[in-house]
Amino acid sequence: MATMKIARIKNAKEGDTYAVISDDGKRLITKSEIQEQTSIPIPSNIKEFMFKGWLDEVKEHQNKLMYNHRVEDIELLAPISNPPKIICLAFNYYDHARDAGLTPSDEPVIFMKPRTTLNSPFNDIICPSFVKRLDYEAEIAVIIGEDTKKVSENQALENVFGYMILHDVSSRDIQFKDKQYTRAKSIDTFAPCGPWITTKEEVGDPQNLKIVTKVNGETRQNSSSINMVLPIKRIISSLSMVMTIEAGDIISTGTPAGVAMSMKEPKYLKDGDIVEITIEKLGMIRNRIVFQ
Repeated sequence: MATMKIARIKNAKEGDTYAVISDDGKRLITKSEIQEQTSIPIPSNIKEFMFKGWLDEVKEHQNKLMYNHRVEDIELLAPISNPPKIICLAFNYYDHARDAGLTPSDEPVIFMKPRTTLNSPFNDIICPSFVKRLDYEAEIAVIIGEDTKKVSENQALENVFGYMILHDVSSRDIQFKDKQYTRAKSIDTFAPCGPWITTKEEVGDPQNLKIVTKVNGETRQNSSSINMVLPIKRIISSLSMVMTIEAGDIISTGTPAGVAMSMKEPKYLKDGDIVEITIEKLGMIRNRIVFQ
């Protein structure tokens, strides 16, 4: 498997397409340019490129690729637009569960987000005006690389393609009213993600990544994936015992302490707030809150 970062982008020449990001995260080469420079007839679909072996073939020519564009000049999109499933975990960090006064479960407590929540890494989060308690949740998202059923913990990470940031935006007032999570986390644009997918080889150990969330420059979450209750390999194995995990599925692994809900005087998000999430080895996403 290739060590790379893959982004979905939009540009004037090709429309909705994809690109490979340079090691330093500052430059990129588009799909058409990869074809021109390597003569490899890579597919137009990003999921085929990632999951059907094409990425490994491109990796063999990586030393000749010319990264002609600055990332900051290109519009980045949500890396996967139509995943089969978006599975999210609740209270999977010891510090977050403690702040909420809960005892973590020894099995994944999950809910699903619809794919219409997916949002680009730097686009606005559009919140309906009836939401009064809007909260942020920085999460590590796992991208599954092949269909997986009843996999052992020891083999589970072999079926991972890579990782990205996912912001599990949450309406706490709806959550508390419903006494469950799905509607509160299913509003359109409530899952900004990206900025790209980093392959698992580049990430290495996913259980030791620093996670920082800032709101208007103020640090709110400052933790590490070492604080997960259920490590990623156990999450995948456990879920695969009850459902088929498919290539392209997104599994978002829960958020650490520091959310507004758990503060003595909650600082919920307001119109115009800027939420910036940085996760070690995965990059940074930044989104403005817009109430309408």
